[in-house]
Amino acid sequence: MLQENLMGQHMTDETKGMLYGTLGVVAFGLTLPFTRLVVPYLDPIFIGTGRAVLAALVAIIILSALKQKIPNKAQILQLSIVSLGVVAGFPILSSWAMQHVPASHGGVVLGILPLATAIFGAWVAKERPSLAFWVVSLIGSALVVIYVLTQGSDGLEIADLALLGAIISAAIGYAVGGQLSKTLGGWQVICWALIISLVYTLPISIICAPETFTGYPLEVYIGFLYLALVSMLTGFFAWYKGLVLGGIARVSQTQLIQPFVTIFASIFMLNEPLDFKTVLFAALVVASVWVGKKMPIG
Repeated sequence: MLQENLMGQHMTDETKGMLYGTLGVVAFGLTLPFTRLVVPYLDPIFIGTGRAVLAALVAIIILSALKQKIPNKAQILQLSIVSLGVVAGFPILSSWAMQHVPASHGGVVLGILPLATAIFGAWVAKERPSLAFWVVSLIGSALVVIYVLTQGSDGLEIADLALLGAIISAAIGYAVGGQLSKTLGGWQVICWALIISLVYTLPISIICAPETFTGYPLEVYIGFLYLALVSMLTGFFAWYKGLVLGGIARVSQTQLIQPFVTIFASIFMLNEPLDFKTVLFAALVVASVWVGKKMPIG
């Protein structure tokens, strides 16, 4: 395929998987800042479900244009799990949390998502990462937790519980979706999951929709389109492809970079401050991802 040639024939599938995973992580890393921009104007439940409805409409067009076959019953069951995790659970819970904590705070809390994804990936995909891999993963996650605890807050916020739920939802959706992508295809997984989710996202979004869709600042429209078309759709094209090529446990570690993508995006988009500690922890986390790539997966 053209994409593979562009990335270089000399690359191993594992390296390609890490690159695709990183591309997906960058896309997801902008989700909280864009949500933070939109949430003062729109109901968080509508943000979570409305963006899924818009993404599902685009997914219908893509699947129809490419004449994709309808998944079988077993695949539909798995797609339903993916839908509940990444289409409902994560968007709704994270949108609610963004009403109460800064995007940078939420981004760092999500730093334990790689470990959660690796755990569920080991269970779902029957992967058996080495002890060294788990040690490096725990170190990377510990760095993120230390960062949170040294940020001068009064400890965990109530919104952190919502973020914890978002983490579990996403980890399950990533693991199941990554495994299903091996047979159904990565972009097909998220497209079908979005369509299945219309059963509940469409009525909920209608109930929670604003009275009018006009009169908002331009950044609200841009933010909502990003959440729908990138965070909820095309970002998953790269992410699930990465999980297939590089393995769920290993590629999940690229998510350790996500908190710092979120932080740096928040600096430019939301004028949140940057300090040396953030840069230092970002460098240490990136290093842990690099080391984790070298660890064997059974």
